[in-house]
Amino acid sequence: MGNGGALAYTDETMLRAATIQMVSTDDVDANLSQAAELIATAAGQGAGFALLPEYFPIMSDDEEAKLRIGEAQGQGPIQEFLSEQAEQHQLWLMAGTFSLQSAAAGRVHNSCLLFNPAGGCVQRYDKIHLFDVQVGSRAEDQEVYNESATIAPGKEVVVAETPVGDFGMTVCYDLRFPELYRALSQRGAELITVPSAFTYATGKRHWEVLLRARAVENLCYVIAANQGGQNTAKRRTWGHSMIVDPWGDVLCALEDGPGVACAELDLARVRDLRLSFPALRHRAL
Repeated sequence: MGNGGALAYTDETMLRAATIQMVSTDDVDANLSQAAELIATAAGQGAGFALLPEYFPIMSDDEEAKLRIGEAQGQGPIQEFLSEQAEQHQLWLMAGTFSLQSAAAGRVHNSCLLFNPAGGCVQRYDKIHLFDVQVGSRAEDQEVYNESATIAPGKEVVVAETPVGDFGMTVCYDLRFPELYRALSQRGAELITVPSAFTYATGKRHWEVLLRARAVENLCYVIAANQGGQNTAKRRTWGHSMIVDPWGDVLCALEDGPGVACAELDLARVRDLRLSFPALRHRAL
């Protein structure tokens, strides 16, 4: 995939980025309408880059729903929508995640695509770490997730090289695997994106501390867009989408409910920090 499109910033080291929080349901049309409104809001606030959350087109208690809306790479109504939104608003749009067809029978990939301001898809990441866990210590409170029942894992570490910065691409549960983030920083990522549908139970304990740790460890910006509310009868997500700077400071954040938060990112600061505080070069293992 190639890069291109109009530059979405004025200074070559500055980028105004937006994290978009949604409360997606099982109504695809309503979710796309919500996404369009929030993308327009981000563009109206001057964003040159916007990130949608994981599973932005659908959140359903029926895991088979992910299979039914799966698209082939490069075609389908969800990808057409994303291309049109990026071109209409002249921004770089990273499309949270949605289902793309895989070679595994009965499973799709949980994929994140990056679109340039010309509407072209320039990069793809398939979620590597799948959320197969039980949340809650008491049987009556347990939430059971088995993402691998419908999702095939990705295998590639992906950095999207663009005129507005080099983005390391991750998704939700990936956040708990620091070796992936270190691999991205070693490949030159200056910004790392985390579209998510973090659960309420785990989010209130771990979400912010993990995001700030990944930023500090890798001296990079972390842009995290989460689902944030009661998505289904059985699924409540934590929200608190945020952007964290390379020193671990939270530049902007939301609480719950749909919304947009923007921050000015200075890539020169990343480069200067990596020179003056060369922890990444001091790795001994």
